[in-house]
Amino acid sequence: MTDTFLSDELLDRIRSRAADYDRENRFFDEDLTDLREAGYFTAMVPRDFGGWGLSLEQMTEEQMRLAAAAPATALAVNMHHVWVGVARVVHATGDASCDFILEEAAAGELFGFGVSEAGNDLVLFGSGSEAVPQGDGGYRFHGTKIFTSLSPAWTRLGTFGTDRTDPDNPLNVWGFLRRDADGIEVREDWDALGMRASQSCTTVLDGAPAPADRIVRRLPPGPTMDPFIFGIFANFEILLASVYTGIAQRALDVAVETVRTRTSLKNGGAPYSNDPDIRWRLADAAIELDGIFPQISRIAHDVDHGVDRGPLWMPQLSAVKARATETAKSVVEKAIRVSGGSSYFNRSELSRLYRDVLAGIFHPSDDESVHGAWANALLGKPVEWPPAD
Repeated sequence: MTDTFLSDELLDRIRSRAADYDRENRFFDEDLTDLREAGYFTAMVPRDFGGWGLSLEQMTEEQMRLAAAAPATALAVNMHHVWVGVARVVHATGDASCDFILEEAAAGELFGFGVSEAGNDLVLFGSGSEAVPQGDGGYRFHGTKIFTSLSPAWTRLGTFGTDRTDPDNPLNVWGFLRRDADGIEVREDWDALGMRASQSCTTVLDGAPAPADRIVRRLPPGPTMDPFIFGIFANFEILLASVYTGIAQRALDVAVETVRTRTSLKNGGAPYSNDPDIRWRLADAAIELDGIFPQISRIAHDVDHGVDRGPLWMPQLSAVKARATETAKSVVEKAIRVSGGSSYFNRSELSRLYRDVLAGIFHPSDDESVHGAWANALLGKPVEWPPAD
């Protein structure tokens, strides 16, 4: 990608507000206005639907740049881009069931991600929420969703629950809710360590309705390669990896500038950029980070082009998220180590980046599930032992 979608001037404005949003635990209203005016929420909508037609691979680069300016803003708008990416994946199979996402995104609707539930480690494959059929193909959803980014601003919410009408054949039901529907309560309860401007509040669904034409999947619980579920998994993991990679790049850039201006009394006023230990630590951080960029680019390219990676798709998508978030955390920590005690103050950008980067460990897939998926791919599922007679 030779040209960028978001201008440097826009990113500078967004960066200038990030510290205040974080300090005040406030949503990024001004960023949202600027990004909307720039057409960013239609960036990945195909041109045939009225958008700009950026690929997932191109969006990873834009999200890295946005995250370097304002991590919480980038993380929150990720959720909208995920749903647009899902609709693109489904549309590419010849299935028009999610085309309304593309049409409504092009028309200015903003999509939130109402999936996570407290204590639910099944993530996409099972839900503690209830999906109650209404007899006309529509459903009403009951449950509590957490980490609902974009809480103050989303106008459409993608969510799911389980239809247990037939206890022997439960179904995971995926649908989309309107903000103005009844049965939706957004709690103003976001007061987290980092990613504060994302305002990822709790959303309570108490019979929130999704009409039949907004119910997009009814699937048996458990793993599946249905294009809709694959689309969520692929776009979520790849775009998430991009955000944390952008944070790491910014931390490295800040650290480089810092050590050029810090001086050492022990070494006669020489800049710390001459210190061999600091040079080694920064180089080590850069080497770690350097390997993430081509991995994100390649896996996004393969999603864009419908490459079949077979049974390794899910483990490899989990791995790119896990590696990117763990690498980002390591890079930010190294940046803080070389930058001195000033980075420990809340007024330091590195301090904020460190708090923001820690959120990466809580997003799915977690470290345990990544290793479990790879162990199963390599060895098969554990066998019963001792074997049954």
